[in-house]
Amino acid sequence: MARQRAWQGPAIFSYGFRPFFFFGALDAALLIALWVPWYLGFIQVPSMFTPVSWHVHELLYGYVPAIIAGFLLTAVPNWTGRLPVVGWPLAGLFGLWLGARVVVAFSASLPPAFVYLAALALPLALIGFLAREILAGRNWRNLKVVVVLSLFTATQFLFYYENIRYGTSVYAERAAIALVIMLIQIIGGRVVPSFTRNWLKKEGSPVLPPSFGRFDRFVMVMSAAGLCAWVALPAFAIEEPVLGLLLIAIGFLNIARQWRWRPLKTLTEPLVFILHLAFLPVSLGFVFAGYAAFSGSVGAESAAIHCWTVGAIGGMTLAIMTRASRGHTGHSLTAPPATAAIYLAITVALVLRLAAAFNPAWTFSLMPLAALAWVLAFAGFCVIYGPMLFTARS
Repeated sequence: MARQRAWQGPAIFSYGFRPFFFFGALDAALLIALWVPWYLGFIQVPSMFTPVSWHVHELLYGYVPAIIAGFLLTAVPNWTGRLPVVGWPLAGLFGLWLGARVVVAFSASLPPAFVYLAALALPLALIGFLAREILAGRNWRNLKVVVVLSLFTATQFLFYYENIRYGTSVYAERAAIALVIMLIQIIGGRVVPSFTRNWLKKEGSPVLPPSFGRFDRFVMVMSAAGLCAWVALPAFAIEEPVLGLLLIAIGFLNIARQWRWRPLKTLTEPLVFILHLAFLPVSLGFVFAGYAAFSGSVGAESAAIHCWTVGAIGGMTLAIMTRASRGHTGHSLTAPPATAAIYLAITVALVLRLAAAFNPAWTFSLMPLAALAWVLAFAGFCVIYGPMLFTARS
């Protein structure tokens, strides 16, 4: 807080969530707005990656690190009691991320090694910052976040290796998705019931979500095992009925876990209900992945991936971004109609993308509509929350 009060520069660099949430959301909107017409053959992007590889890279290693950075740079000072990163150091971290987006977009004419180093600069810097703060603050319980973030960055190295060797990525993409889903289960598994409990207490509800306990730990361990098996699944190259049934069972375990958080009691407050709505695709992704392993269905495999990416990653990050932006800029913790509209847009994007996965003949109709809904959700965030993020808290 002392550093924030001392900073006299642009308000956008007065707190970690401000630049990374706004420009991360803008990046999410732009990358899909460019990717769909590129994938359909209407435009060209001067990147050294293929359209699909660029799409995967910029979602997993562009958008996701931005939101993780915004979240951690805001949360870590609360975890450790140490001063936040603000001002020019924050601008420097943001510059690493923004520079990487430009380099990757125009990488066709650049040395590949330079492109890889530019893209890895922010995650490596973030790991160093996070490890230093947690160790200095003796906040040992959150070291697991450093471990997950380090493993996630390792998948980025693997992504480049697979693209150099094979021209595409399989294991890196799966491992990165699995690690982000695990991070959602770790952090979301704490904040969703916590925020729900706080809201239900304020509403005077006698029924509250239970505290984190043995059942939650069991589901987390099973989920981690299931995700590891899913990452390794392409090595089998055949249907795996036992693994499929296990993944389906893990999906229902996650549904049972979430049901204990009283999701239906939050229907009247979109700012809380969106957390539950965004967590549900974690469970559904396991169910679809299990069905794909059991049956060999390509549509179910695509549905699992998009449940986890569009629904869980897109939905949960949007939920956290709107809540944190409102709370840290002094606005009420309630969702006005415009915010509820962007929640609706990301939900429509997921439904349309799942419909396209199971109906390949409709792909060229449904994919652009799903993309439009995604763009409206994240561009809508920029329009609604941009003024809050660029203005100092009064």
